[in-house]
Order: sequence, then C-alpha cells, then structure tokens
Amino acid sequence: MTPRHLLKQKNFKFPLAHSLFSVYSVLTEMSEATLQLSPVQQKFILHWGEMGTRWGINRTVAQIHALLYIWPKPLNAEQITLTLKVARSNVSNSLRELTGWGIVKNVQMMGDRRDHFETLDDAWEMFRIIIDERKRREMDPTLELLRDCLEEQKKARTKDAHTEERLEGLHEFLESASNCYARVAKLPTSTLRKLSRMGDKVLKLLPI
Repeated sequence: MTPRHLLKQKNFKFPLAHSLFSVYSVLTEMSEATLQLSPVQQKFILHWGEMGTRWGINRTVAQIHALLYIWPKPLNAEQITLTLKVARSNVSNSLRELTGWGIVKNVQMMGDRRDHFETLDDAWEMFRIIIDERKRREMDPTLELLRDCLEEQKKARTKDAHTEERLEGLHEFLESASNCYARVAKLPTSTLRKLSRMGDKVLKLLPI
C-alpha cells in the first residue's frame, strides 16, 4: 500500500492524535502534581536542606522532610519528585530513610492507590524522635568504643597514663550525659513543655 493510500485511510491519523493526547495528558498530570510553593515555603525548604547537610543528613532527605512538614496534606512520591525537581530514586531512598527514623509515615488516601506520606505535626515529638535516633546512632556507639578502648588500654603491657586519663574523662562525660538524657526522655512531652516555659524557675530549685 502506497503512502497515498495510507493518507486516505480514516484511521491513519489516529496514532498521531492518540500520541498527542497522551503527551497532553502526561503534561497535565505533571502540572497538577507539581505543588505551587509560596516564597516562604521555598525559603524554609531550602534552608532546612542546607541545615541538614550541616547535621550530617543528606540534603534531599532534609528537603523532603521540610516539604512534608510545611504542606497541609499528605503527598505521594510523584508530587515530591516534581516539586523538588530531584530524581525519583532519590525520593524513594529518602522516604525510606525518613520512615526508618520514624518521623515520616505512609498513609492511604481515599480513591488513590498510591502511597502518600506525612510527617509529625508536633515539633516537640518530632525532635524527640530525631534526638533519640541520633543518640542511638552516634552517642551509643561512641560510648561502646570508649569502654573497649579503656579496657584494652588497661590490659596493655605498655601503660599510657595520659591516654587513659583522657579516655576516662570523655567516657565519664558522655555516660553522664546519656544517663541524664535517659531520665529526661522518660518525661511526657507535656511535662517538657511546662519545664521549658518555667525557665529560670527550674534553676532556682537546684541546690547551686
């Protein structure tokens, strides 16, 4: 069949029209999925991402957390990807990490089979979880290492009083801080709020 005969076929243009319709649909969906952030929201997300890098957290992880915190509704991975303009795989890995920390959870939306995500509304609860996780990842392993180093140093044939003294001092400080935090962590969030509002009144109760 020649090209002229193809042109006479009524359905010849259908594939092209269908393709254009598909592209239009995809572009429309992308436009709807991209959130319209206000200048204030953008400023907050960018700053949170920058602060995340200073805390040793991946920039994208911090930005996603900021977006979920500042946005009033749960978001799916596609919305996050298009809004922050980052790779989908990066978003998936970041959401997995945030979920592992316990500050982001997976929720279901009526009429939508995709996974949606939201973070905690209460800043106090959110930071308590973050501090707990950082203590578990950073302070606890350091304490364990210091105990091992002290034990090894005391058994060593060559004594090193200076190293042993420094290690003991650091171990004592971190262990005291860990024990103090453990006691505070047992307090309800409502009690911590009240203590923070009391300010100097709490210090006056101490026998200083």
